[in-house]
Amino acid sequence: MPGADVDPGDPRRPWRAGPLLATFAAAGVLTSADVRVAERLGLLTGEADPTVHLAAALAVRAVRSGSVCVDLADAPSLAAEGSPEDPDAPAPDVDLPWPGLDPWTAAVRRSPLVADGVDGPADRPVRWVDGRVYLDRYWRDEQVVRREVDARLVGLLDVDDDALRAAVHARFGRPQDARQRLAAATAALSRLTVLTGGPGTGKTTTVARLVAVLRDVAGPGLRVALAAPTGKAAARLQEAVNSELARLAGGTADTAAVTPLAASTVHRLLGWRPSGTRFAHDRTHRLPHDVVVLDEASMVSLPLLARVLDALRPDARLVLVGDPDQLASVEVGAVLGDLVTRTMRPGLLPSRLAAVLPDDVPRSASPSGEAAQRRQGDGAPDDDARDAAALHGGVVRLVVPHRFGHDLGALADAVRRGDADTTLELLRAGGAHASLVEPAGGTPTDDEVPGLQVDVGATGARIRASALTGDAAGALEALGTHRLLLAHRRGPAGVARWAALAQRWVEDATGDRAHGPWPVGRPLLVTTNDRTTGLSNGDTGVVVADGAGGVVAAFGDPHAPRLVRPHRLPAVETVHAMTVHRAQGSQFTYVTVVLPPASSPLLTRELLYTAITRARENVRVVGSADAVRAAVERPVRRASGLRFPR
Repeated sequence: MPGADVDPGDPRRPWRAGPLLATFAAAGVLTSADVRVAERLGLLTGEADPTVHLAAALAVRAVRSGSVCVDLADAPSLAAEGSPEDPDAPAPDVDLPWPGLDPWTAAVRRSPLVADGVDGPADRPVRWVDGRVYLDRYWRDEQVVRREVDARLVGLLDVDDDALRAAVHARFGRPQDARQRLAAATAALSRLTVLTGGPGTGKTTTVARLVAVLRDVAGPGLRVALAAPTGKAAARLQEAVNSELARLAGGTADTAAVTPLAASTVHRLLGWRPSGTRFAHDRTHRLPHDVVVLDEASMVSLPLLARVLDALRPDARLVLVGDPDQLASVEVGAVLGDLVTRTMRPGLLPSRLAAVLPDDVPRSASPSGEAAQRRQGDGAPDDDARDAAALHGGVVRLVVPHRFGHDLGALADAVRRGDADTTLELLRAGGAHASLVEPAGGTPTDDEVPGLQVDVGATGARIRASALTGDAAGALEALGTHRLLLAHRRGPAGVARWAALAQRWVEDATGDRAHGPWPVGRPLLVTTNDRTTGLSNGDTGVVVADGAGGVVAAFGDPHAPRLVRPHRLPAVETVHAMTVHRAQGSQFTYVTVVLPPASSPLLTRELLYTAITRARENVRVVGSADAVRAAVERPVRRASGLRFPR
């Protein structure tokens, strides 16, 4: 293929490519895979225009970086973000030959490679819609989600208002439970409910009581499924929901409405087939459940949610639960955030909710309350107005944190709102709950954070002390004391470097140099799902003495640990430190997050928010003020058409 040569020593760069794509590859905007896919598609469809190849290559790049599509008007800003493949590489300092938007758009729309618009041909691999370029399969997944969500918000379920009102007030009797009552009533009336809120706002407790309300209204025969993206999240959901259901049943004869529930991964719920590309449950073989509750929905990719919606019965209820301000799925899309921010037409739901729970429904939820949705003077919608408007989309947000105190809550809220000045002020104020360690250089050295060495060493020593005596519960509890979190896997601010430092600190604190693959006290992270042992990707555990001269690995709940012999373990790694992505869904008493330099493309608002909200009592942020500011002011940019009405 004619074109410019590119360094063959870098496997991500194409050896030969057309001059235009070679330039973008050399700048780090595209990789060899992006270029090869685009040029192969052009060859198959007879498209020779390099600007069309560039659009297709950017659509491939978009999927690789988590976006569903690429907006051609916004494409030049991609160069400033740096390479998603190499976050340590600087953004290219070159002027790239971006095509003019109007001729570029015209070339894309008339190309035999591209389906033009929603009604374009169904047999083309790339699609252009409203200025956005998609790989066609992801556009189709987006259309499935759009169509099914819209259908579930049309019309309401037939529920007796008096019975619903009585059930909701019986399960949520406190005056401060207004939003919880609103969530339960929404789930009873609508086929789609999106329950959001930060950590500790009571989402899981609300889910348990919401299920009890639905059983009160529909009867104990209601078929309910609980699911989550990972096995760890599913196990935690099952434990928390059933614990709350058991508490509801305490001292009463009303056991039918609080029967325990089982939770599974989303893949297992759908009937994942390891040898195939399709699930057992789909549009032709629906799930049998009347209600599906999907927890940690921020971690669910667009294709996976499309498969869930395809498999649901049209009359079934779907309850999506999660925090849209956390990091999104590592795969394609940010569907929870899209659904929360999506513009919805006024519908029937708020009016019906007002009829059932008049004191709990914000006045601005009705169309006539539109004026109340704007702040005085600046015209920006405030949180209460946004929440009221979101009811049209079945969205209910919980806002009162119960898990941690005011200081951590205020810090998390400042990050969520994008307020860098307040975030820095709160971190620099120090105190018992948050602190900032500002290194002299862009990346901290190990001797600049003495408190971190103390915390890591003390936690390791406590784990080892319990593990040596065979106290699995104590070792697992100690494992949740402190966790070191990072954005990168490699590099000066990466897991590899800091995990090695942490291992040395633990050895110094315990006076013991670990030998062999299974030293007592070794903290473990499972990196793959394993049905034989019941362990899932993301589960954490500890190697403990078995009292007979051997060792066993303990995982899960300290009060009921799961013990597995080392020879039966799936793939594991030592977990003195982990990425923030890995920590999603977990909680630790103390958290230290080491930030990369401000130039890192991985440094985002969602990453910092997720890291901070992993802490129950205290968070230590290690990084420059520029890095903190860059994170707070840089929300994740995932292109998608789902949030826009059509």
